Amino acid sequence: MVELPLLPMRGVLVYPAMVVPLEIGRKMSLDALEQAMLGDRTLVLVAQKDPRQDLPGTDDLYRVGVVAEVKQLLKMPTGGSKVVVEGHARCRVIEIRAADNGMVAQVEEVNESVVITDEVEVLMHTLVDLFEVYAKNSQKVSGAVAVGITTDEPGRLSDAIAANLDIRTKDRQAVLEAFAVDDRLNRVSDILSRQIELVEIEKRISGRVRRQMEHTQKEYYLREQLKAIQRELGEVDGDEDEVSDLKKRLSRIENLDSATIEKIEREIRRLEKMLATSAEAVVVRTYLDWLLELPWTFTSTLETSLAAAKKVLEEDHFGLVAVKERVLEYLAVRSLSHEVKSPILCLVGPPGVGKTSLARSIARASGREFVRVSLGGVRDEAEIRGHRRTYVGAMPGRVIQGMRQAGTKNPLFLLDEVDKMAADFRGDPAAALLEVLDPEQNQHFSDHYIEIPFDLSDVMFVTTANFVHLIPRPLLDRMETISIAGYTEEEKLNIAGRYLWPRQLQRHGLSDQEVHLGQKALSKIIAQYTREAGVRQLERELAAILRKAARQIVEGRTQGARITTKNLDRYLGKPRVHHPSVEHQGEPGLVTGLAVTDAGGDIMAVEVTAMPGRGKLTLTGKLGDVMQESARAGLSYIRAHREHLAISEGFESATDLHIHVPEGAVPKDGPSAGIAMATAMISALSGRVPRQDLAMTGEITLRGRVLPVGGIKEKLLAAHRAGIREVIVPEQNRQDLDDLPQHVRRQLTIDLVDQMDGVLARAFHEEGRDGD
Repeated sequence: MVELPLLPMRGVLVYPAMVVPLEIGRKMSLDALEQAMLGDRTLVLVAQKDPRQDLPGTDDLYRVGVVAEVKQLLKMPTGGSKVVVEGHARCRVIEIRAADNGMVAQVEEVNESVVITDEVEVLMHTLVDLFEVYAKNSQKVSGAVAVGITTDEPGRLSDAIAANLDIRTKDRQAVLEAFAVDDRLNRVSDILSRQIELVEIEKRISGRVRRQMEHTQKEYYLREQLKAIQRELGEVDGDEDEVSDLKKRLSRIENLDSATIEKIEREIRRLEKMLATSAEAVVVRTYLDWLLELPWTFTSTLETSLAAAKKVLEEDHFGLVAVKERVLEYLAVRSLSHEVKSPILCLVGPPGVGKTSLARSIARASGREFVRVSLGGVRDEAEIRGHRRTYVGAMPGRVIQGMRQAGTKNPLFLLDEVDKMAADFRGDPAAALLEVLDPEQNQHFSDHYIEIPFDLSDVMFVTTANFVHLIPRPLLDRMETISIAGYTEEEKLNIAGRYLWPRQLQRHGLSDQEVHLGQKALSKIIAQYTREAGVRQLERELAAILRKAARQIVEGRTQGARITTKNLDRYLGKPRVHHPSVEHQGEPGLVTGLAVTDAGGDIMAVEVTAMPGRGKLTLTGKLGDVMQESARAGLSYIRAHREHLAISEGFESATDLHIHVPEGAVPKDGPSAGIAMATAMISALSGRVPRQDLAMTGEITLRGRVLPVGGIKEKLLAAHRAGIREVIVPEQNRQDLDDLPQHVRRQLTIDLVDQMDGVLARAFHEEGRDGD
């Protein structure tokens, strides 16, 4: 029993009397090799049970190996080594242990005593004959190898044949573990017989495939001959010839550039030479269908009459003056110059305000075909640019698909929900849209599938989004943003009366004489059953009324229905929406702020309670980081101006403040509640009662300046809806008041301030009030 360095082998197995070159790269193997070279160049080679393991343990190695000698060693520049080893004898591995310089094994060599009997001689001859048959039928062993295996030693014969067979490591190890010569010969004979059977099966399968291919080629040749004969006899209509049909479709496309024509003709010639039933022919045929159905040069006639376009826009939508003016301006310029680039409009606003339907109305007003592509949830760049034809099931991107759907080169292309795109390992679709929405680049738009530049310069792109800040800046830079704020109650009344109610009557098969909805009832639906910036929920409530009325009429319970404020709850149930209003009076620490939500503007109560404590500030109501920072800035302002604000000395160390914004399940963030929180804290600390008919919005600084905020129109509409008659707005937001409807502005007193002194003067009925 001797102790030798152990070299784990994966995928390779060495037999005694064999000289084998090896490449060694693992550290544990290099360490074993180094130990062998320091000694008498002898080591033990043991195969791994699982060749995929990089760091095998003692249980991952077989217990029978080969004692071998290193004949040559060449160290590589990359750190590995190339060696030539010669196997000497089989050995049993008694024990394996890990050492600092690799693995070491205690082994016991197996002495092979060979007695050549008649049975062994017969087995040797049988084995040689089987190997010659295997070498003759298999392409994995050359005939020279079969002739070269000649030896009178049965053990070496079986080892040599096993080494030249394409078998698993498990089977090679079984031969290595057969110490008895007759047992080893029998095992190799069984393995060799099984390999010969597998070779025969492979030959049968290969022959069957070859015959099938010959049959298919013969069939294709005969079909082509039959087509030629039928054409000579005049029995085949020209339209039935696929290649001729493709060429005719190509000839019908006018003014197509020469490069595109050459590309299509080249693909048609490729298809003509292919076997009709081949998979590649199907791919080329689909590709040609896409190329020939795209509107390369066809354009629809655009509407240039401003009066007709204005009539269409007014028919479809109420209000939305800014968007309508922009469309009419474009049409006016278009009537004077056809070289003007189509605008790329981005309609931004809360859900339900009519962004998508407005894009459809713009298409009708300008005489363009309408194509809508929803980008919500798109996270793969191939959705925009398409897949390359090398992929199975490849197809063009959504842009090219939309152009094929439109059938014209100048449609209106709506990219809906452009702020809902995402990005992952498959690319950034927003980056792919940069080329689409750039008038200087999109005349040569490149789709990965069609591989031919397509001109998008005549397309009018319109995008929609709910939030501007979610659109990537480079993409936003290419678009003209038009904000669509929420509707006022008066606008909702007009929209419901002109569009929603007649449309729902028609959809439910009813008339205005059968179901009448009073104006006051409609106002109650808007105020007490919906809470939204748009009119989507309002239309659903109107549909609910008509469903119940239709059932009453069909069941014969009534000839018609008249909906009033008194019987409205019979159709819609009890009011579900209670808009915030002035409910708290005469309480210090309560101030009304203004906010913008997904449903448009809203009012927001800010509550502050002062308690004996150690100067701790507590913020609740699911407030974001920016809103919490605004509260701390307001508290710092109060501490710096304590005397001016008439607040008792030492409050910062003796009083705890708790700021809470109700509806704690709704996340809130942003700096616009800064002056409201500061005013509420001053009220709680000084005991003064703020006005409850007043709302405010604005960011506060440490020095008491009031900075501008966003969403002024939405916030003032919310204040008007809640019955508030006076609001405080930052002075720097003066220009935003121009977007406010005149009837709302007439009913609101708007105080423009730039310092906290002005805010407090109005909040606590102090002198020095100035209104706008």
